Parts: sequence; C-alpha cells; structure tokens
Amino acid sequence: MRRTLRTALAGVVTAAALVVGGTAHTTPAGPGVTGRVISQTTANGTDYILREVTIPPGQATGWHYHDGPLYGFVKQGTLSHYDSTCETDGVYRSGDTIQEPAGPDYVHIGRNLGDTPLVLVVLYVLPHGSPFSEDAPNPGCSFE
Repeated sequence: MRRTLRTALAGVVTAAALVVGGTAHTTPAGPGVTGRVISQTTANGTDYILREVTIPPGQATGWHYHDGPLYGFVKQGTLSHYDSTCETDGVYRSGDTIQEPAGPDYVHIGRNLGDTPLVLVVLYVLPHGSPFSEDAPNPGCSFE
C-alpha cells in the first residue's frame, strides 16, 4: 500500500477547481458519477486516499470544495473546470495533471463536456475523518 501511495504521489497532481458563492441550493454530483477507493492510509492525523473518479459524458461533480489539497491525473477524457465567476479556469486532457487547493474559498465544479467517460485518479490529502468534499451552492452559473 505504501508503494502504491508513493507512486500516486509522484505521478498525481490536484483535481478540478472553481470558486462558488451565493445563496442557491447545493448542487450534488450528476447521475452516474462514481468513485472507487484504490488505497488509503492515515499518518499524523492526515488521511491519504487514492481514488478513481468517473464522470459520465454530460455530467459534473456538483459545486464543492475540499478540506485538504488534492492532486489529480486525467486518466481518460477531458476535465473542464469553472470558478465562481462562471468562467473556465482550465481544461485538462488525458495525461494532464492538476492541483486543487483546500478550503471554502476554493469552491469549484468539474464537468465532462465530452462524449466519453472522464476518469480521474485523485489523491486526497485530508484532515483525518474529513469527507471527500463539502457541497457548495451554485454561484449563479446558468449551466448548472
């Protein structure tokens, strides 16, 4: 498990990011969005969780943030990110890496605008016991 985690840390960079505010309701992940834990360990009060996340064509993660940084790798497909201004903050294709900072000031959404499933390998570095993500409201973007 340590070897898998070290390999992941070396090859993975942080996942999708967008900032959200506003008073709208929270936005859950779209239908068919799934996650599978590959490896997990805890050291010094920090959870290191390697997870594969699949987002079907036309679906999204929902607006959210994380309590710790993320490091992601696009295994398949294209990830489109949007911030609280409803503008894209990056497009990441197969083979690309991405980093995502922690906290409620970095609310974001990841979308699969392609016609094939988007598959991400994500390393979550979270305070022990934290959820993978915290829901956040749509900042008023018309695409959600």
